[in-house]
Amino acid sequence: MKPFSVVIITFNEEKNIRRCLESLAAVADEIVVVDSFSTDNTKSVCMEFGVRFIEQAFLGYREQKNFALQQASHDIILSLDADEALDETLRQSIKEAREKCFPYDSYSMNRLSSFCGQWIRHGAWYPDKKIRLINRQKGKWGGENPHDKIIMETGSTTHHLKGDILHYTYQNLEEIILQTNRFTNIQVKEMYTKGKRSSILKLVLNPLSSFITGYFFKLGFLDGYNGFIIARFASYATLIKYSKLLHLQQQAPGKPQESDKNAQHFT
Repeated sequence: MKPFSVVIITFNEEKNIRRCLESLAAVADEIVVVDSFSTDNTKSVCMEFGVRFIEQAFLGYREQKNFALQQASHDIILSLDADEALDETLRQSIKEAREKCFPYDSYSMNRLSSFCGQWIRHGAWYPDKKIRLINRQKGKWGGENPHDKIIMETGSTTHHLKGDILHYTYQNLEEIILQTNRFTNIQVKEMYTKGKRSSILKLVLNPLSSFITGYFFKLGFLDGYNGFIIARFASYATLIKYSKLLHLQQQAPGKPQESDKNAQHFT
């Protein structure tokens, strides 16, 4: 068997972190929590599980997660968010991969998210395939903040594991409204920095495309009322994102604004 580490980044996650750590207790050889100086009981809960607790000012989503990768004792690392947990099938799949000494460079898995107490099994939210278990010598966090993702080196091998990451996301509509605003602020500044631009045409077509794809093509309607709300919010987020980007173009056409590295909400 080959040992592996789990890394988690946190900020004020006392309501979530226990559930996450409980799902890892019988699986991980090491758990490392990188915390952005929480002001709640996150640290005390983590200490109950004997994790290695590191305090680090928030660097940005990609940057903080890559920092966490470097703190682990083992090269094979599972990266989770505090509001995530492993279901029993995924725990068993990881144990089996561990017994085989993790022959692949990376492992993907599905993520099953809840919305207002309902597990969402269709639309843009599922299967939501993620690479989360990697050899850190072959990959790292990339993508655009706040929607970061693990990027593997060209030629790396990968394997999909059975089971789900359980993602305990929005409990009410207020939470998704607040996070939509917060995340689009971060995303727009990064898009602008990378030279992406908005237009009136994108304001019209992109939100419509988002709704049609999630609700009809990806069968979001099968999740009932919440499936409709999720598709509408995805459309709304797209509209807000391109509206903010267009406004940023008009306000600061010559110089991109610095990305917001002080956001302290993780998902």
